[in-house]
Amino acid sequence: MKDFTIGEAARRAGVAASALRYYEDAGIIPRARRVNGQRRYDETLVGIIRVARFAQSVGFSLAEVKSLFREAGDKAKVGAQWRSLAAAKVRELDAIISRARHMKSAIEAGLECGCIRADDCLPKSRARRQPRSGDSE
Repeated sequence: MKDFTIGEAARRAGVAASALRYYEDAGIIPRARRVNGQRRYDETLVGIIRVARFAQSVGFSLAEVKSLFREAGDKAKVGAQWRSLAAAKVRELDAIISRARHMKSAIEAGLECGCIRADDCLPKSRARRQPRSGDSE
């Protein structure tokens, strides 16, 4: 298997060389082998970096990515870990989407209502507030 310099590995993975050093320092990827003091990466490590970047791009934190590759030597364990993390992330996203839909509905209701204060639009507030002079009920 061919080894790549940090520059070539970074180019193949689509990241800056500094990102590779950062991933090493953060423990996301294993320390690169050294040849004459220079980091050397193989195609497997470049693949891991691509997966790490993909995971980050779809919302996984660096801590989650790090936990994903804890078992990087065992593809079966990585696959199982990925499924577990991905399922948890889907649940997290479902909760975010639900909250966002609720927020959107509340904002749309406020736009339709024409109230000046948000409290005036809330059903509980309407039931509690006393009619003001000039209010029609």
